[in-house]
Amino acid sequence: MNIGDKATVIREDFPRLFQVLKDRGYQLVGPTLNRGDLIYGPLSGVSDLPQGWQDWQAPASFRLKRREDQALFGFGVGQHSWKPFLFPPRQLLWQARLTRSGFDPLPLEEEHPRFAFIGVHPCDLAAIQVQDKVFLEGAYSDPTYRGRRLGAFIVAVNCGHACGTGFCASMGTGPRAASGFDLALTEVISSSGPHYFLVEAGTAAGQEILAEIPHRPASPEEMRQGEERIKQAETQMGRFVETRGLKDLLYRNYEHPRWDDVAGRCLTCGNCTWVCPTCFCHTMEDMTDLTGETAQRWRRMDVCFTVNFSYLHGGSVRISPLSRYRQWMTHKLATWVDQFGCFGCIGCGRCVTWCPVGIDITEEARAIRESENP
Repeated sequence: MNIGDKATVIREDFPRLFQVLKDRGYQLVGPTLNRGDLIYGPLSGVSDLPQGWQDWQAPASFRLKRREDQALFGFGVGQHSWKPFLFPPRQLLWQARLTRSGFDPLPLEEEHPRFAFIGVHPCDLAAIQVQDKVFLEGAYSDPTYRGRRLGAFIVAVNCGHACGTGFCASMGTGPRAASGFDLALTEVISSSGPHYFLVEAGTAAGQEILAEIPHRPASPEEMRQGEERIKQAETQMGRFVETRGLKDLLYRNYEHPRWDDVAGRCLTCGNCTWVCPTCFCHTMEDMTDLTGETAQRWRRMDVCFTVNFSYLHGGSVRISPLSRYRQWMTHKLATWVDQFGCFGCIGCGRCVTWCPVGIDITEEARAIRESENP
């Protein structure tokens, strides 16, 4: 099979994918259920996937419910993302030991695990590509991110239904995976037909893995059914962001009264940033042991919604909830474009689902736009 061609893998042969990846030394990570929560965690096989489950999402609401079929990927995104596997939330950056001549640096023994990410939704695939711009493609690259990212194998899954709060179609990041994957799956299942996967190889590495899995060229009818599922997800999407001129719109309305409105609802809890797959705010912690003989510097994930995050000598530069929410939203949809050439939002809808008061970034952007164009 050539790159871009569609192959058909029947459900009974799908577990072979997991075995081939494990045989090649990959650590399998994917969606699974843990005490009723949908998370990304270690997988031992297909049985660890949330088979027969789907999500229900709305502002400030998330539920899992049973499907009428046994789909392996019949759900959207949960509160977790792939970010912690590539950009660890807490990491030792430097350490030294006190000697007679001063502090002597100690070596850092860091291993870069080879992850195989199973079931990466298109919006999350776009989020990884956004973080590539931040940590790989600038003047300086992050060595930890680079080591983990370059060793990763990505199995994307095209969406068959829309998340209740997602708007990836308007951001150009879904519901179809366009690039950045090694293999892309489209799961097709119906009450009367067979259960199979359309598989597309996006890289030479993907071709090698696919060659070891029983498959055949996809028929025109199978490809048509796969396209119908993706189109169904796109038409189900109930949220939309007009991205044309969005950066300049927010720059023009830095003092818009809508910021006061949203600040009156925002709890500054930081949930939106914790669940965001592209946010990378962090802080540094310097510490010593009880003897004072060993010093360490750690990098720890943080959120820009706390007063302390913007603290400079003499006080915080963003004291009010208004200033902190405005900073977050304008960074996602405006200043990120100036920094990295793309939006920092990929339309996954997590910030809407997991906001305790249901603040919707799409509504805030639309309200500001409509104030200029009633």
